[in-house]
Amino acid sequence: MPKKTIVDAINAQISREFNAAYLYLSMSAHFESQNLSGFARWMRLQHDEEVGHAMRLFGFLYDIGGSVTLQAIKKPTATWSSAKAVMQDALKHEKAVTKAVNDIYALAVKEKDYPAQVNLQWFVNEQVEEEKTLGDILAKMKLAGDSGHALLLMDRELGARASG
Repeated sequence: MPKKTIVDAINAQISREFNAAYLYLSMSAHFESQNLSGFARWMRLQHDEEVGHAMRLFGFLYDIGGSVTLQAIKKPTATWSSAKAVMQDALKHEKAVTKAVNDIYALAVKEKDYPAQVNLQWFVNEQVEEEKTLGDILAKMKLAGDSGHALLLMDRELGARASG
């Protein structure tokens, strides 16, 4: 039976992952309203990834004899001033998730919970990828400046993202 501290921390992370999914879905809706269907598609795929992350933790808790306690999902932001502002918020959110994952990993180390450490290592690596991807997108947006043409090219590039 896992320690309550680990179960509680993982339940909180499940909530964070579902909140992230809901935020990305809201970002997708915003991009759709701006006729940026490529950005919208990219965000829907992010939504799907976040749901997958939550479900990975959900299954892990049951695998180790814990139980899931679902928490409320927060109402996400619905509008932004620009595509760049959306992506900046996404990166800010991912950095907060990274901190939470690292904190849970540190707790698993402190509690000598080796199965949790192994499972959370995947999330540590995933967060490195998430932050890098958003950082790269923002770097391109900075290079593009206020060019509408560049934004449309990025929309096409992001829309070509493969699912899964």
